Amino acid sequence: MESGFPALISLPELFGSETLTWVVLGLGIYWAAVIGLRNADLLPDYVGTQGPILTFHTKRGREFLDWLSGPKRFWRAFANVGIGVSLVVMVAMFGFLLLAAIAAFSSPEPAASEVQTPRNVLVIPGVNDFLPLSAAPGIVFGLLVGLVVHEGAHGLLCRVEDIEIESMGVAMLAIIPFGAFVEPDHESSKEASRGGQTRMFAAGVTANFLVTIIVFALLFGPIAGSIAVAPGAAVGGVEPGTPADQAGIEPGDRITALEGDPVDDNEDLVERFDALDGETISLEVNGDETLEMDRELQVIAPPGGAPVDLESGDVIVAVDGESVETESDFFAAIGDEERVTLTVEPTDDGDTEEREIPIGGAVSVVDDGPLESALEADYGTIDEPFVITQFADERVHSYEDVDALIGEHEPGDEVVVAGYLDDERLETTVTLGEHTRQSGTAFLGVTPLGGTSGVDFSPIGIQLYPAEEFLVMLGGEGDGSFTSLTDSFLGKVAIALLLPIAGVVDLLPYNFAGFTGGIENFFVATGPLAGLGDGTVFVIANLLFWTGWINVQLGFFNLIPAFPLDGGHILRTTTEAILSRLPIDATRGMVRAVTTTVGLTMLFSFLAMLFIPWLLAS
Repeated sequence: MESGFPALISLPELFGSETLTWVVLGLGIYWAAVIGLRNADLLPDYVGTQGPILTFHTKRGREFLDWLSGPKRFWRAFANVGIGVSLVVMVAMFGFLLLAAIAAFSSPEPAASEVQTPRNVLVIPGVNDFLPLSAAPGIVFGLLVGLVVHEGAHGLLCRVEDIEIESMGVAMLAIIPFGAFVEPDHESSKEASRGGQTRMFAAGVTANFLVTIIVFALLFGPIAGSIAVAPGAAVGGVEPGTPADQAGIEPGDRITALEGDPVDDNEDLVERFDALDGETISLEVNGDETLEMDRELQVIAPPGGAPVDLESGDVIVAVDGESVETESDFFAAIGDEERVTLTVEPTDDGDTEEREIPIGGAVSVVDDGPLESALEADYGTIDEPFVITQFADERVHSYEDVDALIGEHEPGDEVVVAGYLDDERLETTVTLGEHTRQSGTAFLGVTPLGGTSGVDFSPIGIQLYPAEEFLVMLGGEGDGSFTSLTDSFLGKVAIALLLPIAGVVDLLPYNFAGFTGGIENFFVATGPLAGLGDGTVFVIANLLFWTGWINVQLGFFNLIPAFPLDGGHILRTTTEAILSRLPIDATRGMVRAVTTTVGLTMLFSFLAMLFIPWLLAS
């Protein structure tokens, strides 16, 4: 159709996943049942409805809150600290959403939109791409804890500020706890001081942040300290059709021995495998199964394809007529040659082909960067991937080589860079710039496309899972790439929040959803808690991880300065306090104008962050 709109859209296309389609259909049926029960007056008096949400009300627990609110000075001090924290986070959330909306309009990125898609905003395991069903128990537990402490803190401060409570309860969407609530008496709430109201609204998020600190302290300390990486190389993924796939190796397996000799870890496997002779290798898997595997050098290309004529599954048989079986054979055969002829056995054909390609560091040239400026001055517009083969008179075989050499130079240095654009060799002199985010660091102006000439080579056909890296991020023992961040508690918290999307933001090759989903095989309980058993320790770790993750998310979300969130109420009371101190006749209309403007800005920014990348990319 000329309008650009499809004539027919299926439900899976509309909602983004088949699982979400069934969830939406089930929700519709459930909602119809709720309406039917309400209209037939079959719901008990303590059950209310708000759309598809059922609210369960109770007056029990008010005596406990009255008793707990006894030390009022202590709780007011606690809430006052929370107000300060809340105001800082509110300003940060306002800035974050506003900048995210501006970025969505100016430069939508596919990687960012993957995280921001509507189904991935929902914290529903199996619907959210980053939250597998295996993580559901930990997520539900963390959500329940977060809701109870949040609303419990509101109720507690209500009694501290002498605000009566009509009822308390939980809100359920089918069997999912959607929220909890404390229903203060309207008249009593209006009579409370402005400071008392602000403390009451800030108490919920303050309690969430406090829970986050407690559970992460337990996770990063005694729990992570009682988990170790199991011996062997951790298999995170297996390329289809590769020797590993044909031998029966599966994701979640550990390769524990090669030719009868134990394998310590991932690095040990790579070093040992490359040094072995013979076309067939004997591997021990999970300590109890022996497999025979053929050895051949296979290509692993990125999902979007490689900038050279190679695809995932291609087998490299020879380099310039010299047979190769391992990565060391491959680079030894290349030597200092910039272009070589590969004998390739394609993944879908048993016949061999010869392909001539450049060997170097494949990059995408950044607009207006030092390299693009130099190349355009000598050769004109550069809009294709560039394979760097020489940098500062040094032969480079991969982007890692290029990056290492850049690190040896300073901003302002002049270097000669040579490489290939398609089949044409280009050479230019580049004046290195300064990295905008790392002062004093030389900047070439390129984005790496990975590996050697944009591909990786594997004689096995597996992707190794960085079990030790994940454990170090959670406070466990070992060597990691992010020790500068994980040396501090706040650094560990920041990293932990990113772990479920670690693979998307290029933190690590895989996302981490707790010790579940098959990766339990990569870890073992140790130390004083080992007697509880691996399963029990992993369950405790998962509950702590998701409780901390959910609570800090609840805190941040509720502090978006918009109604009906806590941030919107705090914005109102804060605006009233500020206007009352100005030499003007402040009115309720002025307060409403500020809160409405800020709230609508947040709403439109949130919607823009979610949907604009889709619209601009379509």
